[in-house]
Amino acid sequence: MSTKAFTLVSAVEPELLMGDKERVNIECVECCGKNLYVGTSDGSIHHFLLEEQPLPAGTAAFTATRQRHRHLGFRKPVTELRAASALHRLLVLCDCSITLVHMRSLEPVPSGARIKGAVALALNENPVSGDPFCVEVCIISVKRRTVQVFMVYEDRVQIVREVSTPEQPLAVAVDGYFLCLALTTQYIILNYHTGVAQDLFPYCGEEKHPIVKRIGRQEFLLAGPGGLGMFATVAGISQRAPVHWSENVIGAAICFPYVLALDDEFITVHSMLDQQQKQTLPFKEGHILQDFEGRVIVATSKGVYILVPLPLEKQIQDLLSSHRVEEALVLAKGARRNIPKEKFQVMYRRVLQQAGFIHFAQLQFLEAKELFRSGQLDVRELISLYPFLLPTSSSFTRSHPPLHEYADLNQLTQGDQEKVAKCKHFLMSYLNEVRSTEVANGYKEEVDTALLKLYAEADHDSLLDLLVTENACLLTDSAAWLEKHKKYFALGLLYHYNGQDAAAVQLWVNIVNGDLHDATRADLYEYVVDFLTCSSDQALVWKYANWALQRSEEVCALSVHRRWG
Repeated sequence: MSTKAFTLVSAVEPELLMGDKERVNIECVECCGKNLYVGTSDGSIHHFLLEEQPLPAGTAAFTATRQRHRHLGFRKPVTELRAASALHRLLVLCDCSITLVHMRSLEPVPSGARIKGAVALALNENPVSGDPFCVEVCIISVKRRTVQVFMVYEDRVQIVREVSTPEQPLAVAVDGYFLCLALTTQYIILNYHTGVAQDLFPYCGEEKHPIVKRIGRQEFLLAGPGGLGMFATVAGISQRAPVHWSENVIGAAICFPYVLALDDEFITVHSMLDQQQKQTLPFKEGHILQDFEGRVIVATSKGVYILVPLPLEKQIQDLLSSHRVEEALVLAKGARRNIPKEKFQVMYRRVLQQAGFIHFAQLQFLEAKELFRSGQLDVRELISLYPFLLPTSSSFTRSHPPLHEYADLNQLTQGDQEKVAKCKHFLMSYLNEVRSTEVANGYKEEVDTALLKLYAEADHDSLLDLLVTENACLLTDSAAWLEKHKKYFALGLLYHYNGQDAAAVQLWVNIVNGDLHDATRADLYEYVVDFLTCSSDQALVWKYANWALQRSEEVCALSVHRRWG
């Protein structure tokens, strides 16, 4: 099943970029904030300002406004662009030379500082120098089997290390002192500070396009054998399962929690959380796929497009709407790193509660119970599904937006009485478990009153246990319910618990006399006599003394003897 995680929108139309220059192609892109830079095959840099307009349903549209266009004076393509925003510089790789230009004017720095003899470059996003006024750059040199590390300042460059490699390097990414390299036949991790190399896995650079991408601190994404996207740490191990790509992937990007891959016909989206493919977007003639500070850009030779991620919360809600509970929970848990802590906790609890109701509607009660408890569900949300169980005095209103789509239990079960009975049995069990826990704090009246109603309706033995122990059953609601279900003995216990012994005894006397029918206790007469014998209400005792004696002097005598000896 697919998930809509991204929407593909145009960023720069071919006409705006190329005009009537049909032979000019896009070679590379760089994006820094609202600034989009495009390097072309005729040795030019184009600078655009991107304005984002949010649209309904979480997507967006972009408007690109041309700022600058500069030709570098070479007839060679601009093969790579990298922004060093802290220095207000753009690193431009063209004709095996890296030139420093101003990010706004696109003019080369006056000093003419450049790095010569470069085939490819990578910025160190986890720099080791600690100097805020420089960036660390690693290049693949035109010298065979050589990589070089430079410090780049506003107007000068300084080489700090040159390292030999076992084979010719084809692609590089860097993190701290660690270089991740695609060589001719294998991937390796190389610590340029110590010179120690760690083999990762074989790779044929002559047959496949190498992909080496830093995805986080000390972790890289690589195009492995068999069409696998492989994750590797600087220690040479993988902490994540691989994702399954096509054999001819030519680019990859990260937009947590997703890995995106580009091939000849499609952009595929996989989750880093469960490694499953979530989305496929048709996209032909693409040759660039990169991410820039959370923005994913894809380009053909003529146009630039942006993959706009739908808000994670919307993706989660879409999954829940499709009843894809496990995927929604995995995505919600993975969203922790993208959402502020307090907001995440509120969002995650709500997702757990929604997932619980989905399981509940499918009569998967064990799963529902666990989700309700871990999601700290307001127990009244559950009780409110059952008609008439909440006290009439309750001011509870359901969560908004709602946690589920059901008006009540009858709609949920579509009137299936067997399902209704199972749902009521579950609620009985759940309320009994939570009534003495924090879940019921503040809601003890609602919990105990609902339990009483369920027990009475089901003729459950626990009804009497509830009433003879500490409880918070609301008198008015509970009394009416017990009377409705002809639980007169239990009603007497309720009256007694609430200090209304006269009402309790009168009920029990009516049962013994046959005026009311309730077969709960066959020894009810003896129970009433014992109750009166133990009562401290002398008026109540005298009121029913004659009644008790007339029925059996012997029982009365035995009761008095047991009480007083």
